[in-house]
Amino acid sequence: MTKLLSGTKRSKELLTIFQEKTQKLKDHHQVTPKLVVITVGEDPASQVYVGQKEKKAHQIGFDFEWVKFPETVPETELIAKIDELNADSKVNGMIVQLPLPQHLDERKMIERISPDKDVDGFHPYNLGKLIANQATVIPCTPKGILNLLKAHDITLSGKNVVIIGRSLIVGLPLQMLLTHENATVTVCHTKTRDLKAHTKQADIIVVAAGKPGLLTKEHIQPGAVVIDVGINRLPDGRLAGDVAFEEVEDMVSAITPVPGGVGPMTVAMLMEQTLECACRQHDIDYQTL
Repeated sequence: MTKLLSGTKRSKELLTIFQEKTQKLKDHHQVTPKLVVITVGEDPASQVYVGQKEKKAHQIGFDFEWVKFPETVPETELIAKIDELNADSKVNGMIVQLPLPQHLDERKMIERISPDKDVDGFHPYNLGKLIANQATVIPCTPKGILNLLKAHDITLSGKNVVIIGRSLIVGLPLQMLLTHENATVTVCHTKTRDLKAHTKQADIIVVAAGKPGLLTKEHIQPGAVVIDVGINRLPDGRLAGDVAFEEVEDMVSAITPVPGGVGPMTVAMLMEQTLECACRQHDIDYQTL
């Protein structure tokens, strides 16, 4: 029987733990974690995502600030705000919500964030530490995928893993995480000549391509584990992943749903990393909290 890897269920378990740790941080150390999210413009998806982060932050007991700029904001003004937040000792974590308007350089904005407040884990310093297996902050989606796999006792060591997608947000950091877990990892992308030849050999497939229904039963060996990172809005308004879920469900041993799979885990990891950053900034041991 196929196991459904519910990120909704797992994230609820984690958020309860984070809520307890946050209360201890307040009671024993008089520290309230604070997360700040900066948005530019009115991108509808971004408004939804930030709203979800705000809800979870308040649920756990964080302070939360949503800094909104108009789409026409000059680069200098955005940089000045990031610098201000970097210097504010009450701010423990900061995000510049992507995508940004074309006149703003996304990499430049990410690199402006202090690495110890970079709770998205996108700063080159933090990505470099991830490669060296010394990471303190990890991109949230890869971290959430790893947490979900481990929560379901899915073995990684010695397994063949194929990741479809090579972004700095998901594919490449996940490659590093799984390699550190002793998996054998292949990264496929738009220039991969025979995708099926790779995926048919995989014990675990992670799809993060942004193409609805990309992965079908033709790509999968029976008993594989499938992690669907994609979330796509179809013409009829429904949400769909990158995997043809109904087509492959009976073939695989475990699969994430869309929605309710990877998405909630990403938000949960953001909350954990904000909490961890708050602890590090105050020389508090997160593990014993």
